[in-house]
Amino acid sequence: MRVTEAGQATWKWAVRGVARFARIYPCSLSFLSLLVAGSWAVAADARTFYAGPHWAAIDRRGGRSCAAVARSELVAPKGREQARASISFDRPRSRGRLGELHLRLSRPARPGSTALLLIGGRPFQLLTRGPDAWSRGPAQERAIIAAIRGAGDMRVRFRAASGGFTDRYLLGGAPTAIDAAAAACSRDR
Repeated sequence: MRVTEAGQATWKWAVRGVARFARIYPCSLSFLSLLVAGSWAVAADARTFYAGPHWAAIDRRGGRSCAAVARSELVAPKGREQARASISFDRPRSRGRLGELHLRLSRPARPGSTALLLIGGRPFQLLTRGPDAWSRGPAQERAIIAAIRGAGDMRVRFRAASGGFTDRYLLGGAPTAIDAAAAACSRDR
């Protein structure tokens, strides 16, 4: 996904605003998720068509790709990139991703290391390169999506140059966002 400088600035502005709003009005999680989903969509030149408590479904790249997206539970400190997750589907479905998990880690992973994704206590080993981690293939992607449907959160553990880290994601609304993204990209245009 290519994000423009204006989109990146919009995303950073939105995250700071949401964090400030959360400190003032801590009970408005649903509203916050809509703000986060909307700001993500603007940053990525995408259209949001579902926004749940913690996950959203977006249509990007002119309708050639759909994704269920979320940000990590903790807002990144100023100057750091926000950790985020996406499960992507491509159109046409016969050529492309059918539920590929991609995580943007809070820090670059140590070269040669892997990341461990834990969903409801079930472990999945992921491939890493720099600040990114991916699922290993279609069978693992199906197992990850099935595990997400029955869990409340997921954590990705990885080693960076400065030690071990964990990024946590809440899964409220994830099954619906995944289904919405898959359904949107199942229709050929």
